[in-house]
Amino acid sequence: MNRELRYGFAALRKRPALKLAAWSFPEILPTAIYGVAVAHATDSFLAGHAGRGLAWLAGLIATACLGAAGARQVYGRLGELVEPLRDDLVRRVVSGALHTGDDASVARLNRQVEIVRDTFAGLVLVIRNFGVTLFGVLAGLLSLAPTVAAFVVPPFLLGFVASLAVLGMAADRVRASLQADEELATTAGMAFSGVRDITATGSEEFAERIVGRPIEEQAAAERSLARVAALRTLCFALGGWAPLLILLATGPWLVSHGVSTGTLLGGLTYVLISLQPALNTVMGALGDSGLRYVITLGRILDSTAYQVPPRPMADSRGHQLRLRGLTFAYGPNAEPVLADLDLTVTEGEHLAVVGPSGIGKSTLAGLICGMLEPASGRLLLGGVPPSELSTDRLAMTRVLIPQEAYAFSGTVLENLIYLLPDACVAEVEQAVAAIGASALVDRLGGLRGRLRPGDLSPGERQLIALTRAYLSPAPLVVLDEATCFLDPETERRAEEAFAARGGTLIVIAHRISSALRARRILVLDGNLAAVGTHQTLLRTSPLYRELLGHWQPGGDQIQPAS
Repeated sequence: MNRELRYGFAALRKRPALKLAAWSFPEILPTAIYGVAVAHATDSFLAGHAGRGLAWLAGLIATACLGAAGARQVYGRLGELVEPLRDDLVRRVVSGALHTGDDASVARLNRQVEIVRDTFAGLVLVIRNFGVTLFGVLAGLLSLAPTVAAFVVPPFLLGFVASLAVLGMAADRVRASLQADEELATTAGMAFSGVRDITATGSEEFAERIVGRPIEEQAAAERSLARVAALRTLCFALGGWAPLLILLATGPWLVSHGVSTGTLLGGLTYVLISLQPALNTVMGALGDSGLRYVITLGRILDSTAYQVPPRPMADSRGHQLRLRGLTFAYGPNAEPVLADLDLTVTEGEHLAVVGPSGIGKSTLAGLICGMLEPASGRLLLGGVPPSELSTDRLAMTRVLIPQEAYAFSGTVLENLIYLLPDACVAEVEQAVAAIGASALVDRLGGLRGRLRPGDLSPGERQLIALTRAYLSPAPLVVLDEATCFLDPETERRAEEAFAARGGTLIVIAHRISSALRARRILVLDGNLAAVGTHQTLLRTSPLYRELLGHWQPGGDQIQPAS
């Protein structure tokens, strides 16, 4: 529980928290003046000064209006506190899903994160209201009659502190209850699924013993929760009812020692109207929403408590690619997608990769860019395995554009210079012209125009991503069918721009024309591979000849081999 509380306190950003506290002060005034106004109005009415009594009540109404204005501002500041917590949890869940492949992350993102956000907001409000009430009542009692404060405040605080102690116990009991309930459901499900076999073999007593233990544990956990609920009731009795009983019991003594009837009534008003409801609300919120917050947040933190291994700080020498005996399979028992692949791609080379759909072309792109690791063999990028390069160095060495290009909401310029933030306008304009995206940029309103990904076609998103990659400082560019939604002429212009850009270009070919523009072609054929020029492969690779045979000149497509 301490971990969840530390996380919650850490989420309270300093500046929004100070704003929230500042706008809470106007609410303290009506709380503080409530009992004082009742006391003085009562004494004034009893003394026959009705005008003075009405003036005190009018003052109470005025301060209540001031408090309402402050409360209105509080809700605006609340969003500034709560939304950063939600954003951090979403980042944790997404990062956990990316590193662990946890399918349940979607449920946590959609449901559990929202539970934590909503309960956190409710808890902040309840605790703030409790603090406002406590400070207001304390100020009012001290200004009204310190003697009354001495009888009211200590038992109230004692009951509140005791409820906090019970809260920690309740969190442990709730966890135990949930665990027992899950174990019971699992055991009972196993027994129900095998009921025919149990009946046929006469194993009813054995099954009863197996299911009986989690039933007893679950019942014991529920009884523990009931005892905790009883303790919470005692805490409320101590903090909420004891001050009232003490004031009533000591009323004659207080009056005999100079406390007026109005002052005694004001003290009772503070207890009944302010302290009792505040204590009841905060105990209920901490005991219900608070426990839900702690348990749910704990599960999110547990599920995202992975350790990302630090990347070594190795440095590469250039960007030459060397593959020696490279083998990769998706799982220990799966057939290798790539097996014993040997390949060298020198700096400045233009290589096209072709093969039937699902043969491993995108897998090879992921291995080259360090997104996947070989099962065996070696892949060196500049003499170093990509997994041993620092993140910054890897980003400076290679850039990958997949088939589904990425664009984000923002200006066109922000999208284009994402990989080179300090690019000047002249560089951006030259890249736009080289790729052939000028008409698109003009249609979007120029470099300062707003870009909305949903308004772009897949081909337009590819043009944005291609221009971004062209501007990238990385000398190695991998296009994984990154031009599949472009027409042949636009594709030709983009690929020729990358070929003239300098550096190394690897194209996962979508059209045969992409292969014909490359200096060398890699043909993937199951566990076999062939490398050569177009003319060489026509003589040596049956698959390459078959792919050419399936190419339809009107569509300029490489069709998968049947």
